Amino acid sequence: MTALSPRHAAVPPDASKKAVAVTAVLGPTNTGKTHLAMERLMGHQTGMVGFPLRLLARENYDRVVKAKGAASVALITGEEKIIPRTARYFVCTVESMPLDRPVAFLAVDEIQLAADPERGHVFTDRLLRARGLSETMFMGSDTAARWIRSLVPGTEFLDRPRLSTLSYSGAKKITRLPPRSAVVAFSATDVYAIADLIRRQRGGAAIVMGALSPRTRNAQVALYQSGEVDYLVATDAIGMGLNMDVRHVAFASLRKFDGRVPRPLTKAEIGQIAGRAGRHMTDGTFGTTADAGEMEADVVEAVEAHRFDPLPHLMWRNADLDFRSVERLLRSLEARPAHPGLIRQQEGEDHLALQYLARDPEIVALAQDRARVALLWEVCQIPDFRKLMADAHVRLLGQMFRHLTAGLRIPGRLPVDWVAGQLAQLDRTDGDIDQLTQRLAHIRTWAYVAHRGDWIADPGHWQGRAQAIEERLSDALHDALTQRFIDKRHAALHRHLQSGGRLYGVVTESDEVLVEGHAVGTLRGFAFTPLAEAADFAGRIETKPLLAAARRALGPAVAQRVGQVVAAPDEHFRLNDEGRLQWNDAVIARLIAGDAPLKPQIQLLHDDLLDGRQRQAIEQRLKQWLTPYLRRRLKPLFAAAEASLPPSARGLAYQLVEHLGAMPRSEIAPQLAALSREERQQLSSLGLRIGRETVWVQRLNDRRQRRLLLLLHAVHRRLKLPIAPLPELAAAPVGMDDATARVGGRRLIAGHVVDFGRLERWSGDLHRLAEARRLDLADETLPTQLNMPAALIAPVLRALGFVPKERGGASGFARRRKRQAQHKPDIDPRSPFAVLAGLKAES
Repeated sequence: MTALSPRHAAVPPDASKKAVAVTAVLGPTNTGKTHLAMERLMGHQTGMVGFPLRLLARENYDRVVKAKGAASVALITGEEKIIPRTARYFVCTVESMPLDRPVAFLAVDEIQLAADPERGHVFTDRLLRARGLSETMFMGSDTAARWIRSLVPGTEFLDRPRLSTLSYSGAKKITRLPPRSAVVAFSATDVYAIADLIRRQRGGAAIVMGALSPRTRNAQVALYQSGEVDYLVATDAIGMGLNMDVRHVAFASLRKFDGRVPRPLTKAEIGQIAGRAGRHMTDGTFGTTADAGEMEADVVEAVEAHRFDPLPHLMWRNADLDFRSVERLLRSLEARPAHPGLIRQQEGEDHLALQYLARDPEIVALAQDRARVALLWEVCQIPDFRKLMADAHVRLLGQMFRHLTAGLRIPGRLPVDWVAGQLAQLDRTDGDIDQLTQRLAHIRTWAYVAHRGDWIADPGHWQGRAQAIEERLSDALHDALTQRFIDKRHAALHRHLQSGGRLYGVVTESDEVLVEGHAVGTLRGFAFTPLAEAADFAGRIETKPLLAAARRALGPAVAQRVGQVVAAPDEHFRLNDEGRLQWNDAVIARLIAGDAPLKPQIQLLHDDLLDGRQRQAIEQRLKQWLTPYLRRRLKPLFAAAEASLPPSARGLAYQLVEHLGAMPRSEIAPQLAALSREERQQLSSLGLRIGRETVWVQRLNDRRQRRLLLLLHAVHRRLKLPIAPLPELAAAPVGMDDATARVGGRRLIAGHVVDFGRLERWSGDLHRLAEARRLDLADETLPTQLNMPAALIAPVLRALGFVPKERGGASGFARRRKRQAQHKPDIDPRSPFAVLAGLKAES
């Protein structure tokens, strides 16, 4: 290996003459590396540490502030700078470390990121140039050990064993994952889909993605850490030192898109992410989801043993840049490293932005001296947190550079009105998750700009403004994520169910169901209905877990309600027109077909919360109510069925009761002929009327009785309910037959429903006119004499069996009945068969 060039010497220059201790603390996750570094930092008079994430920087900044006081600690990230005058400790992101400030102790975390295709050159630069005056420490994976030995001779290595065991547990369905699991996916679309599934099955999941702001991410992590949800869905951002109570890590995929092409995850990447499972002395497990399939045996072995292949190379980018012109700057960025183990960083975002802007003649014309070329490079380094809008970001950078150089020999400042307008466009908390995420990413870019005090007037004001907008957007995004992916009621109940603890539930006077203090739905009768909020998000909520919780929690409440039903007075029950039995306006059962129309069976509804004895008790009580109810409402019918009559009359009464009180006379003509005068009088005393066309129980003419009879008829024949009451004279409803019409107090004649009395009057009048030879269809007074619509006279005549006395004549009619037709089933008069029958009758 070749020696390092002088420009890679430590900073400051005189520090290179001193013996500076360099320590590499390497090992898998959960080895206490960061804890050791922070203890060493606070053991020195001054110190600096660089973290890979702004979130980690903020977390450890708070820790040092607690120990050393806010006046002694600075926080420096791209979007946030807190630098007290008396600051002695600097907690930074790796990119933001002020290397020109001498400190006794300096540390860089996750040094293996020097191989990262996007940010690797920054970590390599810190490895080569960042030094503390007394002590330097690099923390990370032992995959970087080879390069640290090569590039930093004399480094002392400390191997840190993992504090807990990490073991493979195989592939599991997402819905079978244990509590305190993190599911890792590699796109926002997959993260949202998995979180939605967990919400439906387990009550919800917190979201962790690199696209979230630290404030949003912290709020989501807090939901998980507090136990409000038992599941976390994350991208690989979870692998960068986020300390959470994760017991199991499940990979939803073993491939990721690296910005260029989809590729398999490396063993080291899997190990870094899987290592989030188990913290301190608590063991952890890792695995895959069922869709991802099982891991290869060699991958499992490597992750469990924490043995990974050394990094094949580190990324490097020239730090000795030439600012004499834009062209020279680009050329210096493309310089190749002298060390064979370093690979020139491919064009990063800042390099690409410079290439784009270098094609603009106006930009090149403005960048004509060192100061302006250096300014252009600083503008190009403004991060694009949105990632999805490269062209828009480059246009924004071009605008900034023009404003900063317009009409000035030296860099100027951004126009206040322009900055205010840019921020005002982002100060909105409406929109969906994607819109809030994009707005938040954009305001983070402006927060970075606001911390450039030399670019903007009154930087403190704009920093505060940008921070306030970021906080509002972060809170709105957190609320949107929580509302979409977390059902707190469902999650709380699921935790209770998983723990096996006893659930306590009550039903309020307004039928609201509370389980463990959470409103989960309503209990109308014995029908449990989840709250509307629990059934939102396109109606995809699973009610099974809620029902399971209700079943366990509502035992006493349901038992009490069963007792109330059994003890309820008759007036608390009702039978509606759809055959539903109601208790206190709550539907609890329905009628189904039994052995006879007057003997329907009872079927309980919504009885999932009831046991066998409770069902039996309710059914018995409903039967005790239903039988007297039917006898009371249909007293004439039951009186006819139970009357003491001679055999012939009793047989006729039995048939009428079986047909719910009405039959065509033609169907029982033999039985009628066999009746004596005395038997006829007995039947008449029971309310039976024997007409020319119909025999019926005349005392069943009450409208409510007819509705009940229609209901019983429909239940027995399994017809669609409800059946509306039939008018006295109107066109028959589609599908109506004579049997149904009779139960409703009507006859089906010539396609119309006609009440019994009207039909008897028509039949009597027609017979008298026929006998007097005055039944002439040409007689214009006939409709008035019959009180019948003219259009119905001919069809009614045919339906009642009247035929002309002489072929082709119209001078008279006589009624002709055929024996074989007496027991034929009713034919719909509108059917072709009825028309054919009418033609035959006329012939």
